[in-house]
Amino acid sequence: MAPPDNDTIAQLLSLHRPQTLAALLRTFRDLDLALAAWQDAAMRARLLWPGTGLPGDPLAWLVACGRNAGMAPVRHQSSAYSDPDLVADSMDALPGLQRNLDFVPFRDDTLRLLYICANPGLPPSYQIALLLHTVCGLTVAQLAHAFLLRQPAMEQRIARAKRRVAETGTSFDEPAAHERAARLKTVLAMVYLLFSEGYASSSGRQYIRMELCEEAIRLARLLARMFPHDGGALGLAALLMLQHARSGARVDAKGALILLDDQDRRRWDLALIDEALPMVDTALHCRELTPYQIQAAVAAVHAQAETASGTDWAEIDRLYAVLQVVHPSPIVTLNRAVAVNKLRGPTAALVMIEPLAAELSGYAYYFSVRGMLLKRLGRNTDAQAAMLRARELVNSAPVASHIDMTLNLL
Repeated sequence: MAPPDNDTIAQLLSLHRPQTLAALLRTFRDLDLALAAWQDAAMRARLLWPGTGLPGDPLAWLVACGRNAGMAPVRHQSSAYSDPDLVADSMDALPGLQRNLDFVPFRDDTLRLLYICANPGLPPSYQIALLLHTVCGLTVAQLAHAFLLRQPAMEQRIARAKRRVAETGTSFDEPAAHERAARLKTVLAMVYLLFSEGYASSSGRQYIRMELCEEAIRLARLLARMFPHDGGALGLAALLMLQHARSGARVDAKGALILLDDQDRRRWDLALIDEALPMVDTALHCRELTPYQIQAAVAAVHAQAETASGTDWAEIDRLYAVLQVVHPSPIVTLNRAVAVNKLRGPTAALVMIEPLAAELSGYAYYFSVRGMLLKRLGRNTDAQAAMLRARELVNSAPVASHIDMTLNLL
């Protein structure tokens, strides 16, 4: 077999980073030490694998190499623990080495790593930065670019996040079943938040941030493999893939926003849709019903409609009605109103969203939906007022530009 090239090695390192780092964190119980050990293992892989070829189990090799590297300072840099040629021989001496995602302790180690990034004491922006830097391996420069920050500001954000994690402390004991479920829900919420920022950027001139969407999907796939019987994990992965499948049609060549009804569905990623649809069905048959499964089912209805006019809005309305019971939220009601508008007209939809005015007074999408409904009723003055309020609330240039075009038609 030909030696691996640099791209193959980079892909393998990216694939195995979360699992390896999780195992190292379990060993050293120190995030910075685990990160340093991972970096050493990855460096050795880049140096050795082009000459020796890939090991039979790259994940086990990386864990063993990382453990040796992390223990080297403790063992006074003894030659037995600093010689990379001994890595392969040392693997069999590692008791209970977690070699695959079906092994529960290894799965829980990975979940623990993700949960550390989702520390409830951290603001969401810090959680996402720590997740992308630690688990996904994005550099500070890449993060600063993605979040429109200067590099020193992003460095401070990551440093503060790590300090907060160290101050709050983390249990490395195996979590009980109820604690594991709570941790998973927290991690799923963080991954969803990460994708949402990439899918519809809250600021800047770029509406879609592909790197954030792709990292969120990679993490969601990992969680779905780790928890193949959890409806929330499966539903989230399917939801993100179905949403991301439309990315190629959501903006035009100039970066302007294209609404769902106007998108060229030939530009949707059919392979991603085909991967996600069976996951939706499996997720819906899981015991616990979560918002992610229902939202994935809504996305599946859109994905299977050949044309905008062929969308089954009655099914979408039914699904949102279920979601209102499972996860009551003014945002859910607002989204359901869009379906009601398609089925029963703008008057019925307006009646539905009027009670949401106080709760959503700072939410741009509420005012843009309201403006759209008023426009359909010919109430152009009221529609203009709603759209102007939406325009005041957005920081995204493509969204602001789309609202401006709507205002020009009123």
